Amino acid sequence: MTISITRQTQPLPDSSRVSKGQAPDRDADLRKAARQLESSFIAEMLKSAGVGKTRESFGGGAGEQGFASFLVSAQADKIVEAGGFGLADRIYKSLKQSEAANG
Repeated sequence: MTISITRQTQPLPDSSRVSKGQAPDRDADLRKAARQLESSFIAEMLKSAGVGKTRESFGGGAGEQGFASFLVSAQADKIVEAGGFGLADRIYKSLKQSEAANG
């Protein structure tokens, strides 16, 4: 039996809030989205590097395998909190430029 757990990300808020008179904090939303994207990228890199894989000496098991992805995601989040690779800043700047160009 294989259990696969995927990371759920929060979508950016839609622009309908602006038309209702509720000005969203777009900068904060864009920064959060950029950090989430960097965290997802780092998590995939960690998985490819074998981080979170069970060691045969510990026996493994379905429970251990199922929660390994949680460990990798938490580690990726901590890496981003500590400054990450700088991807979040570049992604944020790119999103801001795209938003400015599109109105």
